[in-house]
Amino acid sequence: QVQLVESGGGLVQPGGSLRLSCSASGGTFTPYGVGWFRQAPGKEREFVAGITWTFGSTIYADSVKGRFTISRDKAKNTVYLRMNSLKPEDTAVYYCGERQKAGRLPMIDEYDSWGQGTQVTVSS
Repeated sequence: QVQLVESGGGLVQPGGSLRLSCSASGGTFTPYGVGWFRQAPGKEREFVAGITWTFGSTIYADSVKGRFTISRDKAKNTVYLRMNSLKPEDTAVYYCGERQKAGRLPMIDEYDSWGQGTQVTVSS
């Protein structure tokens, strides 16, 4: 059973940057894709960015397009989320998930496993 572990969250000022990591362990890691999602207090978990494992195709939520970049290192079984120009509204717990089935990466119900999340707080 593959386990996902997120890291890299923290407190950052508006306009700052962070890089989140999602590392997979515990078995052969060959998902169809990996997605980053976030959940703010009182809100539903929402899609942020996704990447297909084999070809590296990416997709972003409109709210982060141009500010966030998702990438993967297949040798390290790790997916990254580089977040620039952070805003207070980016504050949330960020989760990574992996899905085995081909399909649209923003579809949260089709993910097979999740990490425990990492807190990102954007505040002055």
